[in-house]
Amino acid sequence: MPDCPHAGEYRAPKSREALNDYWWFCLEHVRAYNATWNYYKGMTPGEIEAELRRDTSWQRPSWPLGSLGATAWEDALARDPLGLLSAGRLRRGPAAPDPAQPPVELRAPLATLGLAWPVSLAAVKTRYKELAKRHHPDANGGDKAAEERIKTINLAYAALRARLGSAPAAAGV
Repeated sequence: MPDCPHAGEYRAPKSREALNDYWWFCLEHVRAYNATWNYYKGMTPGEIEAELRRDTSWQRPSWPLGSLGATAWEDALARDPLGLLSAGRLRRGPAAPDPAQPPVELRAPLATLGLAWPVSLAAVKTRYKELAKRHHPDANGGDKAAEERIKTINLAYAALRARLGSAPAAAGV
């Protein structure tokens, strides 16, 4: 600082873009400089958010666990002429779904409606109508248990209808 008699022993960055380029100040002036210096000055809120997110990984790129190098493992398995690595112990990723088994998210709804996989949307509708007539509270004198049962049946039907109605080819119908 001009007219400061003390030696400049303390460094402070000149700017956000040049963090390794420093001003040298005495203790009193470095404290004053640091109190007024704002790293984020001139940045938009979006730029600040992006900078904070990059700071969580020390400005380094990051990947989800298990995804980096997965192709290297797959390549190694492909170049295994003796079949030593293909025993499945090193294989990563989810196993291929069994078409004879229902998707995990449909197992409970199928059990609720008493249906077996594979199932068609028409079979689901028919079974829903049967169960809705049987368990409707009006047909059971306003029974609370029947009311709870019809709620469960309605949720199961909605889940199956959403899945089977949106992608019948993928659902195996």
